[in-house]
Parts: sequence; C-alpha cells; structure tokens
Amino acid sequence: MSPLDSLPVLDFSRLSAGPEEAAAFRNELRDAMHDVGFLYLTGHGVPQELTDAMLSVSRRFFELPEEVKLAVENIHSPQFRGYTRMGGELTDGGVDWREQIDIGVERDTVTPGPGVPDYWRLEGPNLWPEGLPEMRAVVSEWTEQLSAISLELLRALALSLGAPEDTFDAAFAAQAFPVLKIVRYPGESNPEPKQGVGSHRDGGVLTLLLVEPGKGGLQVDYQGEWIDAPQVPGTFVVNIGEMLELATNGYLKATLHRVISPLRGTDRISLPFFFNPALDATMPQLAVGEEFQAKARGVSADPGNSPILQTYGDNALRYRLRAHPNVVAAQHPDLLAD
Repeated sequence: MSPLDSLPVLDFSRLSAGPEEAAAFRNELRDAMHDVGFLYLTGHGVPQELTDAMLSVSRRFFELPEEVKLAVENIHSPQFRGYTRMGGELTDGGVDWREQIDIGVERDTVTPGPGVPDYWRLEGPNLWPEGLPEMRAVVSEWTEQLSAISLELLRALALSLGAPEDTFDAAFAAQAFPVLKIVRYPGESNPEPKQGVGSHRDGGVLTLLLVEPGKGGLQVDYQGEWIDAPQVPGTFVVNIGEMLELATNGYLKATLHRVISPLRGTDRISLPFFFNPALDATMPQLAVGEEFQAKARGVSADPGNSPILQTYGDNALRYRLRAHPNVVAAQHPDLLAD
C-alpha cells in the first residue's frame, strides 16, 4: 500500500490572509511539490459562473456536427492548434482515447528560415469553430484568470525556496505561452481500464486542471503506486512540469500521471491549462537555499528517456512532434528529416 491516500489540499486564499498565513502556505506548497508534485488548490477565487460557462461551452463544442469540428482540425494549423479527433494523439507510445481542441495565445506567425529556431512555428493564431462565437471570450477570460493564479504560485514557490519573488517574472511577463486543452473522454472502460491518456509528465512549468463535477480517472504516481485523484468540488488540480523541475535541479518534482477512460455509457470533460514561459525563455536556475540544495534529486529523464531541454520552445516542439505526427507530415515535412 502507498503511504499516500490522496493529494494534499492547499487554500490559495491564505496568500492574502496576512504574513504568517502566507508564509505557512508557501512552505506547504513547496513541500507538496517536492514530495508529490501534485495538489488540490481551493480558495482560488475563480467565479463559479466562469467555471460553469467554460464547462458549458466545452460541452457545446463537442456536440457540434463532425464536419464543423473537422473544419478546425489541427492538421490545418502549423501551430498544432485546433481539434484533434478521437484517437488522434499519442502518449507513451499508445493511442489516447479522447477528442480535444487546443487553444493558445493569439499572436502573429513567425516565418521559418535560416537562423530562426524551429520552435517559433508554434506561435500564431487559433482555429475557432463556426457556430460558437461566445467561445473566444469565455476562453480568454479563463486564460487570463488562470495565468494570474499560476504566476502567484510561481512567486510563492520562489520565495519558499529562498529565491527572489520575481525570479520567474522575466520568463513569463511579456510573452508567456499558456495552452488550454478542452478535452472529452468517451467511456471505453468496460469495466477493465482503457487508456484515456498514457503515462507522462507535463513538459511545461505549471498545470491547473479543472475536471467536470463528479468525475474521476486521473491517477498520479507516488513512490511507484498509482494514486486516484478524483474531482473535488471547487478545486483545481495543480502539478509541476518538467521545466520547473529543471529550474530547481530536481527539488520540485514533475510527476508521472495518466488518465483512465470512463466507463462505457459515460464521458468526462477535462480542462487542463498549461502555464508556460515564452518559447525562447530558458528557465532561470533558482538560487535555492542550502537546505533545499542538499535535497535536490537532480533532473530526471522523461518516460522516453529524453533529457529535459533548457529552452522551453525546444521542449514544447519536441512534445508536439511526438504527439501529432499527422500534423508534422501535413505542415512541417522538413522536420521529418530531422
């Protein structure tokens, strides 16, 4: 039996409840992300009305006719944005049984060429579906609020490790690269478990996950055992990505996790939000205190035994190339040779 029954629970509102409460929150945040790499976050202040609107527009997207969803399929996007049909993504060498739409930051495209790093191909516009004009405004508000929470969490982690509070600001301030996935998992387990998403670690910095009420399926690896992390009302699941592990020489932990497909006859809406730095940012090495340096585990390799790369864009592009070979073939055939 694993010594951990469930993920730690932290109340984000303690950061604004006075110096002592804020310091205690920061220490508990640091310890949870060192030991488990995952937690439930309460008290985050995101209005229930916005959460309801996000879940509603997500449901309505998946209810659109197939031809409307395929009109914004990611094979039409050099940025790997847009809709991924069922079974169209790979994780840990297996097919993920889900459909989803990827939405990032709307920016001008960068023309590929000599001296231009390949990861700039990820910068550009989103693909928005016909018939859901409200989707853009709701997603933009969601992204703005979750980005603010994420930056506060990073500042809290920096302080908790004895580093300046603004350590991460430069990498995120001007051109952060957050990505929202709106995901639907159809029921495939019957009752033997089927892969919703295979075992993986997130390649960015920080992930905030909202799951539809009453749904489970997320499992987190803790000391070699899978811990269930069902939806808890009013919370986000927060976890560390590989770039934050890199910044702390392994003191903070990017943890393996996976998603089990729901039972047949049911489904599950999931909204993972990935808070990432600018594509050309290199994560600053935190000047952590000696007591934490002594417990740093060093940086681990990912499940495919690939090293974590210094520049965020290199990691992001590598993940996309592995997960969406059909988009690479359609949009970036020159990268296939590499």
